[in-house]
Amino acid sequence: MIEKRAMGRTGDSASILGFGCMRLPLKGPKPSDIDYDLATGMLRSAIDRGVSFVDTAYVYHSPGTLDSPGESEAFLSQALKGGYREKVSLSTKLPLWFVNSRADMDKYLDVQLKRLDAGRIDYYLAHGLGASMWPKMKALGLLDFFRDAVKDGRIKYPAFSFHDEYQVFEDVVKGFDWALALVQYNYLDRNYQAGTAGVKLAAERGVAVAVMEPLRGGFLVRHLPEEAKAKLASIRPEWPMAAWAFNWLWSQPEVSVVLSGMSDQAQVDENVLAAQAFKPGLFGEAERKAIDGVTEYFEGRTKVDCTACGYCMPCEEGVDIPLNLGFYNQYHLFDADEARERCRFVYGFSVDKGVMASRCADCGKCVEKCPQHIPIPEFLKKTDAIFAPAPA
Repeated sequence: MIEKRAMGRTGDSASILGFGCMRLPLKGPKPSDIDYDLATGMLRSAIDRGVSFVDTAYVYHSPGTLDSPGESEAFLSQALKGGYREKVSLSTKLPLWFVNSRADMDKYLDVQLKRLDAGRIDYYLAHGLGASMWPKMKALGLLDFFRDAVKDGRIKYPAFSFHDEYQVFEDVVKGFDWALALVQYNYLDRNYQAGTAGVKLAAERGVAVAVMEPLRGGFLVRHLPEEAKAKLASIRPEWPMAAWAFNWLWSQPEVSVVLSGMSDQAQVDENVLAAQAFKPGLFGEAERKAIDGVTEYFEGRTKVDCTACGYCMPCEEGVDIPLNLGFYNQYHLFDADEARERCRFVYGFSVDKGVMASRCADCGKCVEKCPQHIPIPEFLKKTDAIFAPAPA
């Protein structure tokens, strides 16, 4: 029987915080130039204070492209020496976009075991399961691969990470005996991708929930409007903005662990202190209303009043209309260039070309079916203008 909630909520409060190795400090210009000394000190200080879940991926800290392995796994093989490997659950991910056969799955897992210098990986995630990858990977034998890898001891728990719509998440989470689901979730993304509904569904099925992007890449700290910061500070002046986002998540019993991609020691110290200070009941009605107010501010920036009801679907050209309009709204939440560039990256990384806005033929049939008669082709053109890949 899989111990589905073996990580997080273990009694040591800092175990609800996980260390994500996707934004480690650098000492050079390339993403692969990890500052081993600084990053090792950060990681070990977090583990010494109770952090017990460490997450990485095959491509994290790659030299600048997604077609080569990153440095993050190699870093962890060194940083977790000296007894630290035994203190944590280790998570990494199978790079699905490189997988074209069942043999590829075994090949990458064996490579990662060597790169991590690990006899076993605790949580092995199918990286980025979604509408296109889920049927493809099932057909290639992903589920049998997981069963065999658990049986032969190379991994302990099968898991997946997710960047797609709720309905797809429901299909995935019900399609296998998963141990863990890693989802993007924060107080702005309650109805985005898996969202609150997905978090609750996973927990109902006994699947542990790990959360990525709790701070929206740092934007819930750096780019909150001043009036929102003042409102939050008036209620809990002792809480940094990051603690607000973490405490909102930790107050939900369905969430097992929250991953933070920390890039300096100050972030480690602040986040660990927040985890150690959290107790059930700490985040009450006043705090919830304050966060709801911040959420309402950002919802007021919504450009398209699409509720993702799906009445416009299916599109004869294959466009996933709700998904594209969702990205269009996400792009306009923050004014900061770095936030918008990140949204472009996620779109290009996670959205299949066959469902992109660029496929819209401007037939107008979706407008006729839309209960709100949103001028969908017009917004799809705007979406394509934002997210279309730059010409080679």
